[in-house]
Amino acid sequence: MKVTVIIPNYQGKDYIRACLDSLQGQQEALHTVLVVDNGSTDGSLEIIRQEYPEVKVIALPENTGFCHAVNVGIRAADTPYVLLLNNDTVARPGFVAALLNRMESDGRIFSVSPMMLSMRDESRIDDAGDRYNALGWAYARGKGEPAERYIKPVRIFAACGGASLYRREAVLSLGGFDENHFAYLEDIDIGYRALIHGWHNVYEPRARVLHAGSAVSGSRYNAFKVKLSSANNAYMIGKNMPFLQILLNFPLLFLGFCIKTAFFAKKKMGMLYVKGYAEGIVRCFGSAGKSHRVRFAWRNLGHYCRIQGMLWLDLVRIFIKS
Repeated sequence: MKVTVIIPNYQGKDYIRACLDSLQGQQEALHTVLVVDNGSTDGSLEIIRQEYPEVKVIALPENTGFCHAVNVGIRAADTPYVLLLNNDTVARPGFVAALLNRMESDGRIFSVSPMMLSMRDESRIDDAGDRYNALGWAYARGKGEPAERYIKPVRIFAACGGASLYRREAVLSLGGFDENHFAYLEDIDIGYRALIHGWHNVYEPRARVLHAGSAVSGSRYNAFKVKLSSANNAYMIGKNMPFLQILLNFPLLFLGFCIKTAFFAKKKMGMLYVKGYAEGIVRCFGSAGKSHRVRFAWRNLGHYCRIQGMLWLDLVRIFIKS
């Protein structure tokens, strides 16, 4: 086995069968499946144990969040690669093999993100790799666009943790997913840290998976997601950007914050966004935040310069939809 497919499950009764069934059609010699259940009470854990005895299960007593669940799975895995997969996904034939082939084509690849398609309309992109720009905005590349526009492999800022392959030892060397995030932007964060250390994140369109989206938290914009995402974004900037780089980007970061605040104010969640951002800044200076801060090293200066170029380029890419 080369790949452990890790599925964090929380209240996934409506989706888990389709997800696990789709993996049974893959090349089983390549992977094993591990479900980390986050204290589900909807019967989904019983479905897995009774109907899929070949699937390994780690049952946590309560919902510890996405990051802790996948870290538990990554530590328990004994394969060179781990494939994180949301429970509301359906893998297309050849999905695992395509991700693995791309990963093994280059020893500096940290993660491989597939073509995620909307389960509501398979002709539309749900995520073609994640971007992050100098405004402090993370966004799914190609969201809602025709899939035919995203058929070329490219480098990306980070892979989407909802369905991506990672090099296990590299993840562990970075300390795993930062559990201070609980959920949201944790995939951007670990991709960011990988870039700092000279790894690459890539998009592989031959690997395709359907994604329901917002299956657990609800609508695309809700109070829980807005506040937590805002806090995580501020925390991610504070822990990954050296002070001089924060100063360089501050005008654009402040502009991005103002635009987002106005956007969420129209949805009557403006103050929620501001409070979340403030909480993220406070988290940076707390003991947990300080312990996770990426220390600047001169040997990584070239990598920081490349990241800065990506931050500026990804700002332009918002408008050209690249």
